[in-house]
Amino acid sequence: MKIVSKKFKDLSTKELYDILQLRSEVFVVEQDCVYQDIDGKDEKALHIIGIKKGKIIAYTRCFQAGDYFKEASIGRVVVEKSQRKFNYGSQIMKASINEIETRFKTTIIKISAQVYLQKFYTELGFKNVGEEYLEDGIPHIAMIKN
Repeated sequence: MKIVSKKFKDLSTKELYDILQLRSEVFVVEQDCVYQDIDGKDEKALHIIGIKKGKIIAYTRCFQAGDYFKEASIGRVVVEKSQRKFNYGSQIMKASINEIETRFKTTIIKISAQVYLQKFYTELGFKNVGEEYLEDGIPHIAMIKN
């Protein structure tokens, strides 16, 4: 998988369409969660895109401190279902962490993690902060990497 980083203004129409399609495929259809994915924050985000054979199969969006949370953050972490067995989730997250550290000059990163993925994020250096909460009907927990 090749990983590229782009600001919103640098995304092609096709890339944006494919990103939104992947996010919808996983977060809305697969997870059976009706929520407002297009939330007005994509324009501020740095988009980390995983491409395999010309197709977007993994993605995150990253924010500078203050643009989403008080801390820098990573969200909309997604890997196409058929591609999860190849460890692309870990690869896209490591690339996202590196982009935040390099571009935003911070090592403090906050995420809102789905509870069932706590072990995955812990292995990447994140630690739980606070109690579980529901976000769009799905159990989440705040996690920080410092």
